[in-house]
Amino acid sequence: QVALKKMPLRKRSRKELVVNEIRIMKENRHPNIVNYIDSYLVDEDLWLVMEYVDGGTLTSVLIRVFIEERMIAAISKE
Repeated sequence: QVALKKMPLRKRSRKELVVNEIRIMKENRHPNIVNYIDSYLVDEDLWLVMEYVDGGTLTSVLIRVFIEERMIAAISKE
């Protein structure tokens, strides 16, 4: 299973940031992060293929769950 993220490039003023993000994801693999698999340019949209993680997006989890600062520090350290 994989997750797909569709990113419309025509709405982005700084496309180089997207390219840099992909480069960083390619170079950094770790069991504690969602890993990049591949990407495809389709018309003016960039499709990212990443590992699937059950539970939704990080943003949706952070909105629903209160995490104490010390726990955020521990997670960030890992």
